[in-house]
Amino acid sequence: MQFYKLEGFTIDGKWSEENDNRRILKEKIRRISIKSSVFNQKLQKKAYFCVTDAAEDTITIAILCRDGDSLEKQIASFLTAIEIRLKDTVLEEVTFAAIQNMLQCACRNDYIRDDDVVMEQFNLDKLCGRFSLGLEYGENLIEDADKKYIYEEAEKYLAKDTFLPELHRIYTGKAKTKANGHPVHYMVETDDRDTRKGLCRLLLQALRENGRIRNRRYVYLDCRPGERFSVSVYECLYQSCVGGAVVVRFLANDDSEDDRATGDRQTIENLCEIMKKFRNQVLTVFCLPRECTKAKELFYENLGTTSFVELKEEFVYGERAEDFLRALAKKEGVRTDKKLFSALESKKGYLAPDLHELFDAWYDNKLKNGIYTQYKGIASVKSEVIKASPKGCAYDELMEMIGLTEAKKVIGKALSYYKAQKIFADKGMKPDRAAMHMVFTGNPGTAKTSVARLFARIMAENDLLSKGGLIEVGRGDLVGKFVGWTAPTIQKKFREARGGVLFIDEAYSLVDDRNGSYGDEAINTIVQEMENHRDDVVVIFAGYPDKMEEFLQKNPGLRSRIAFHVPFADYNTEELCEIANLIAKQKGLCLTEAAGQKLNAIFEKAREENDFGNGRYVRNMIEKAKMAQAERLLAMDFDKIRSSDISTICAEDVEMPAVAVKEPNRQIGFCV
Repeated sequence: MQFYKLEGFTIDGKWSEENDNRRILKEKIRRISIKSSVFNQKLQKKAYFCVTDAAEDTITIAILCRDGDSLEKQIASFLTAIEIRLKDTVLEEVTFAAIQNMLQCACRNDYIRDDDVVMEQFNLDKLCGRFSLGLEYGENLIEDADKKYIYEEAEKYLAKDTFLPELHRIYTGKAKTKANGHPVHYMVETDDRDTRKGLCRLLLQALRENGRIRNRRYVYLDCRPGERFSVSVYECLYQSCVGGAVVVRFLANDDSEDDRATGDRQTIENLCEIMKKFRNQVLTVFCLPRECTKAKELFYENLGTTSFVELKEEFVYGERAEDFLRALAKKEGVRTDKKLFSALESKKGYLAPDLHELFDAWYDNKLKNGIYTQYKGIASVKSEVIKASPKGCAYDELMEMIGLTEAKKVIGKALSYYKAQKIFADKGMKPDRAAMHMVFTGNPGTAKTSVARLFARIMAENDLLSKGGLIEVGRGDLVGKFVGWTAPTIQKKFREARGGVLFIDEAYSLVDDRNGSYGDEAINTIVQEMENHRDDVVVIFAGYPDKMEEFLQKNPGLRSRIAFHVPFADYNTEELCEIANLIAKQKGLCLTEAAGQKLNAIFEKAREENDFGNGRYVRNMIEKAKMAQAERLLAMDFDKIRSSDISTICAEDVEMPAVAVKEPNRQIGFCV
C-alpha cells in the first residue's frame, strides 16, 4: 500500500467565497462527496481518493493506492470527476498514521461518511484503535540518497565485509522501473544501536534508489521472546506495507531454560509465517543481537526456501580500530592523540560499542583537561556514584544489628552487582536481571525474619524492587484444603508480593511423604511462579539448617533457582550481651555492670541448650527484668525514687532461669 497527500491551489478562484453562506458550503461538500463516492466505486478497491479539507483557495486530498504506477492519471481523473482544477500541486508520500488522520478529518468535514469503512475496504482496520493492542510499531519514510553518499556512509560502520559486497550486488545492472519481488531478505546482526539503525537506513535507501522497493514508507517493530501479539494484526501490518519494507528488531537472549526456549519458538514461528506469505511483496529485515545463535537457528528452521543475506557487525583490530576512532574524533571536530590509541590492545578485537566506549572516555577527559581546563579537578559523576554508600535507613539499621556477618555480606554483594550494571553499562557490561531468590538457614531467634524485612526495604530504597513489602507465609497459607485450591492460592500470594519479598517460613513443612500430594503441587507451583516473577518478586525460604538441606535435596529444580544461601549462626555470649544492651537502650533502659555480668553468665549457660532462642531468648530476659524492676520500684518509698532508678536494670531484676532437673534413668529388671 502507498499513502499520499496532495495539496494545491484552485484555478477557478477561491473554493469558498466570503459571501457563501453555510447552506451553499454544505451543498458544495455534498456534491464533492457524491462524486468522490461514484469515482471510488469504479476503482474497485485498487485505490481511494477523497478531499479531506478545503479552505479558501487550498484543497487537500488523501490517496490510498495498491499500485502507484498510474497515479498521475488517476489524480487527473479524480479532479475532473469532482470538477476541481488545481495548480502548483504538491504530492508527497505519507505514513499510515498521517493518512488515518486525514480520513478522520474528511469524515468530520462530511467529505466521506465513515473513515472506518474505508480502512475495512483495504484490510487496514486491525491497525486502528483497540484492534492493534499487543503490537506496537513505528513507521518512517526513506529519504533519497545517491550511490556516492551511501558508499561514503557505509565506510563508517564496522560491517564492511558483509555490507559492501551486498551494496555491490544491489548496484549491479540497471535500476528497475518496477519491483519484481525480492530475491533476498536481510538479517542484521549487531549489538550496537547506531550500527543497526545506520545499516538499515542505508540498505533501504540503496534498494529504493535501484527500484527494488517501491514505497518510501517502512515499518519497524520490536518483538521479545514469548511476547504475545495478534497474528491477524501482524498480517494486517504486512498488508499495509506491500511495496515497502518491515524491520523487525528481535530482542532475543540465549537463555537455555525450556520455558523461554518455547516462548522464543512460538514468537519466531508467528513472525516467519507472515513473512513468508508476503515475501515477494514486502521486504523484511530481521535484526538480531550479534551472539544469538539459538534464535537465529529457529529463524532459519522456519523460513523455508526464503534466501537471506546476513549483515554482521565485525571485530576490528589495529589500524581499522584506529581509523574508526579517527572518524569519531573528526565527527566531533577534535584532534586525536596518543592517549586515545594507547587504550587499544594490539591483539584484541573490538566491536563498535567497545570503540565508542573508549572514545567517549577519552573525549570526556580531553574536554576537561585539554579544552576546558578550568574543570580539570571536577570528578566524574560515576566516580562519585561508585564511592557512594547504599541508600536508605534500612541499610543503616541492618549494619547496626549485632553479628549477621554472612547476611550483611550477601546483601552487600547484591547491591554491588546491580550498581555495577548501571555504572559500567557503557563499558560493555550487559544488563542481566539475575534471580535473587534466597535460603535463610538458622535456629529460632537468629533474626531471619527481621533481616528479610530489612532486605525488602533496602532493595526498594536502592531501586531494585518497586515496593519492598514483605509477605510472610507458612504451609497453612499456601496449601489448599481441597484439590485444585493450592495453585491458585500460591499464585495469589505471588501477586500480593509483586515488587517485594515473599518470605516462606519453615518451607520444608510443605513437603510430606506422599507423592502427588498437596505439598508436591505447592512446590511445583512455587518453582513455576519463581520463574514467572523472577524480575519482580524475591522469594526467601527460611528454616532450620538440617531440615532446609533435606528439603532442597528433594527438589533439584528449586535448588537451581536459588541464588544465595545465607547461614544465620547462633550468637555467641558476647553478641548476646550486646543484643541485651541494644534492646534495653531501645526501651530507654540501661543495665548496671552487675546486671550485665549476671546476664553474661545466664547466656553462657543457655547456649549449651539446643534451640535456646538466641535473640528471642535475650528479649524475653529483658522483658522479665523490666517486670521485676517494676515490682521492685513499687515496693520502694515513692518520694525516694529518682528518674535514674526508673531507667536502670539492676542485677536483682535479672532472674536466674530455673535449672531443669534430669530424671535418673530407671532400669527395668533385676539388680545384682
